[in-house]
Amino acid sequence: MTASFTEGHSDPTVQPVPASVVERVDAADTTLHNPERAVISIGSNLGNRLETLQGAIDALEDTPGVRIKAVSPVYETEPWGVQPGSQPAYFNAVVVLKTTLPPSSLLERAHAVEEAFHRIRDEHWGPRTLDVDIVSYAEVVSDDPLLTLPHPRAHERAFVLAPWHDVDPDAQLPGRGPVAELLGAVTHEGVAARADLELRLPE
Repeated sequence: MTASFTEGHSDPTVQPVPASVVERVDAADTTLHNPERAVISIGSNLGNRLETLQGAIDALEDTPGVRIKAVSPVYETEPWGVQPGSQPAYFNAVVVLKTTLPPSSLLERAHAVEEAFHRIRDEHWGPRTLDVDIVSYAEVVSDDPLLTLPHPRAHERAFVLAPWHDVDPDAQLPGRGPVAELLGAVTHEGVAARADLELRLPE
């Protein structure tokens, strides 16, 4: 069953991350010195989509210098930029992490995780087993063509903003403003919360 996305509001079944969980994750951060906060969007529309997203989360957590802080609810999204019905729907989620890796190294890791799940880059807007995008990294604003920060289209994508808002209602997209305001300004058509599905925060 698909829960409809209510205009301007996040999934009401979503609860903030309990303080006890945050404390446990912070305790695991003892191996990280002066980490930066990063937000990553993950999506899949081929194969076992939920299993793939969980595998990506686990792979990111297994990365030296990375600690997962929060995992969003799952959203089901119609593919962008293609004929309706020509591809399966995506499962999308957002991961908030702390990392000592610089943005370039985090991007390399994101690509490595995609490749581990057999991501093929032979078609623009094509279907994919896994998409891992860096949405933001600390307060960095950069137009580097290799890694534009924040993600140049994050501010107009409900499938990024909605799950991000669920896990961090006070989040800010660098250079763009509060995620809550950005979410209220975009269309939610084709984006639906899947309250029946869940991704786990790595232990």
